[in-house]
Amino acid sequence: MEEQQLIAKTFRGLEEVLAGELVELGANNVQIGCRMVSFTGDKEMLYRANFCLRTAVRILKPILQFRADTPDDIYEAVKAYEWDTLIADGRTFSVDSVTSGEDFSHSRFITYRVKDAIVDYFREKTGKRPSVSISNPDIRLNLHATADGDCTLSLDSSGESLHQRGYRVATVDAPLNEVLAAGLILLSGWRGETDLYDPFCGSGTLLVEAALIAKGMAPGLFRKKFAFESWPDFDADLLSEIYDDDSREREFTHHIYGFDRDIAAVKAAEANAKSAGVADCVTVKERDVRDFEAPAEPAFMVTNPPYGDRLPSQGLLDLYASLGERLKNAFTGGTAWVISSREELLRKIGMRHSTRMPLFNGKIDCDFRKYQVFDGKLRDFRAEGGEVKTGDELRRNAEGHGDRREREQFRRRFDENEERPARSPRSDFADRDFVEENPDYIALRNRHRDFSAQLARRERRLEREERFRDRPRYDAGRPRREGDFQGKSRFGGDFRDRPRRDGDFHGRFRRDDRYGDRDRNQDRYSDRRFNRDGDRRFNRDDRNADRYGDKPRFQKPNDPNTDEQ
Repeated sequence: MEEQQLIAKTFRGLEEVLAGELVELGANNVQIGCRMVSFTGDKEMLYRANFCLRTAVRILKPILQFRADTPDDIYEAVKAYEWDTLIADGRTFSVDSVTSGEDFSHSRFITYRVKDAIVDYFREKTGKRPSVSISNPDIRLNLHATADGDCTLSLDSSGESLHQRGYRVATVDAPLNEVLAAGLILLSGWRGETDLYDPFCGSGTLLVEAALIAKGMAPGLFRKKFAFESWPDFDADLLSEIYDDDSREREFTHHIYGFDRDIAAVKAAEANAKSAGVADCVTVKERDVRDFEAPAEPAFMVTNPPYGDRLPSQGLLDLYASLGERLKNAFTGGTAWVISSREELLRKIGMRHSTRMPLFNGKIDCDFRKYQVFDGKLRDFRAEGGEVKTGDELRRNAEGHGDRREREQFRRRFDENEERPARSPRSDFADRDFVEENPDYIALRNRHRDFSAQLARRERRLEREERFRDRPRYDAGRPRREGDFQGKSRFGGDFRDRPRRDGDFHGRFRRDDRYGDRDRNQDRYSDRRFNRDGDRRFNRDDRNADRYGDKPRFQKPNDPNTDEQ
């Protein structure tokens, strides 16, 4: 079969894991990018990538590459493509766009231009237009437009995101994404050699993904349909052959244990494990982390403890302190991997980590840390080949880690593939030693942050000016005088003839011309415009000057500027 260019999308931090999966799968020309990995392969590789990859979100097949400076250029380039070879009569399609830059700031508008180009192509050629379907289209298209004007239009071969495996039948609040869960297991290096524990299992996503990895079961086994099954050149026999291939499956001789103190989470995890067909090797029990018991043999732990707002701050601190206490006293000889977003929580574990990796759980900036639990002295453990590092080694690791983290945070604002994530709650005092020993790096980081804050202020100012640019101006800082407000906007627009709404004494309102019937309105309100001394408060114009003579319009009691004392 002919090889073709393909793209696998993933989460930030999982690019190397995905590239390793592709190499193991037999893909060619594997190249790592930002939240994506490009490769080449034939139709069988396209099907296997969708069926077997654990850390891919979707697989794209580029069909059109061009340069465009405006949305109209995109329209003309897309319209020139021969769409009747791809979208047959009666087929539906949908378009998704990822854009960046000032010229392509509105991705939805770019999506409409691509859709219009395809519709106009069929309307001019056949007199009919294809239908657009959002929920379940036959053909899914993805347009990626960069700030430099490089555009790539691709076929989405996956359809729904590949993290939707199909085995989840029950869930809890804030469940872990299946792709991220599989990435955590693969990053930890566990492949089923020992028992695996998760004391905060939730709905069991980590447990099920670990069981699938240990047994060599493909994540696409539970998938009902892929988008490429609606393509004109779909090969059903080839997909059936891939589905029936069990050469990668193997026997798993150990066991996976999950615990949670919420009985609803325990039931959800049991239901999901049963739905995935791994209930024979997964055991879930209702148990608090404080009651964690030591395993019979050295084991492995991968866990995702809570770090959101569902628990009070003190409750979270106590929870992580309990986890650290149990690791020290009941997990000797084992290896534990913990993912969390807050440095103050990870410090409560009270153990020195040997490795840490930056990851994102959705838009939450997290650390994935490895803890080696040993008995005895650190010197003896290191002599036996242990991985716990010294303070100087950790500081050097933190320097490189922090530098990459800050560069990513600085570029994330201009990242063409990702929306701006929520700011991490991580505090600066957590790395006080690192701050004192790296003043040059801290100065560079502060300049990056100041620049980001300056851009944010500029955006807010432009948005505010755009929102208020057509409003009429009135200086409320000085007293009103005749002729102050002439019904003009700040940019010269005249509001003098705008109709206004007048109200009578009983609160009934009507719409009159701004200056129409003013004498009658003046008489209507005349009995309400007197001060405490019975004198007129003010006169809006000279229309009643003959009635009040030369009486001052803004008279105050005992005003030294008047003749009356």
